Amino acid sequence: MARRRFSSRPTRRWWPKVLLAFVLLAGACALAAYLWLGRPLPLAQDRVRVVIPEGTGARKAAQLWVAGGVQADPRLLALALRFQEGWGGDGRLRAGGYELRRGDSARRLAEKMMRGEQVLLRVRITEGWTFAAMRRALAKADDLTHETAAWSDAELMDKLGAPGVPPEGQFFPDTYSYTLGSSDWLIWKQAYRAMQKRLDQAWTQRAPDSPLKSPEELLKLASIVEKETGHGPDRGKVAGVFINRLRKGMRLQTDPTVIYGMGEAYQGRIRRRDLDTDTPWNTYTRAGLPATPIALPGQASLDAAAKPDATDALYFVARGNGESQFSASLDEHNQAVDRYIRGKKP
Repeated sequence: MARRRFSSRPTRRWWPKVLLAFVLLAGACALAAYLWLGRPLPLAQDRVRVVIPEGTGARKAAQLWVAGGVQADPRLLALALRFQEGWGGDGRLRAGGYELRRGDSARRLAEKMMRGEQVLLRVRITEGWTFAAMRRALAKADDLTHETAAWSDAELMDKLGAPGVPPEGQFFPDTYSYTLGSSDWLIWKQAYRAMQKRLDQAWTQRAPDSPLKSPEELLKLASIVEKETGHGPDRGKVAGVFINRLRKGMRLQTDPTVIYGMGEAYQGRIRRRDLDTDTPWNTYTRAGLPATPIALPGQASLDAAAKPDATDALYFVARGNGESQFSASLDEHNQAVDRYIRGKKP
């Protein structure tokens, strides 16, 4: 009896079709994934900011982004991050603070993290601010970790390596940049080091006949110049007036020192009794420079205190337009006061 033979031809006919179907399915999935990677991610708000800690992998990073406001499946987002890690860049997600805006895609998110495109923020510390004003500004700065909030002024200075030094005037006013989630301690260190560097430079470049005895005295004078000057070109001459007074042993008699000594009691007006009330900063009741600087002086005021303009003036009064009227004698000064303060015609 003859054996029946089974042909393998039908199986061979179906195999190409299965393979084609698999290829088409894979291609469709790849196309869908590619399109999804380039599609804007839905966000809970106009921008989403997230801090990615060191050592965070794709899965945890995706969870942090979703928790921060990216409205997507964290598993898909993690796959997108892993895909981009293997497809482009150096294959590494970098820690840091990042920001997504409306219109950004999963591909753009991954590119930012692989390139380290962290969001850069800025805080402005203004010339003439007090140390207390600087503390308030840093406390309100966006997305800044307030590590020093519980530190006293003395603790802050101690950690900066200046134990016992009063903090007033010791920080340089400037615009400081920081990344999302940075500690305010970094800004305090930058501002302190910047002031020490600029103060040292000003001290080494001071006029040879300066009566100032130390960098700290220069800093005190610069802080007064900063508060007394509303017109930049007058800084050198204002500093010259105070230098002349110091040389002659005259009291500086500058209102900003009185205001500083009044603290919160100052309500926008100085009375006669305020000028007569003694404080360590009142230059009407005490000779020489105040106990500490009274503000954060900028570079121009440091330069003016180091190299004041040559002048014979001993007095000045505000003209009302930001500029000052300088006088070499008390009679001239009183006439200027009558004209610019009391409104009397000459």
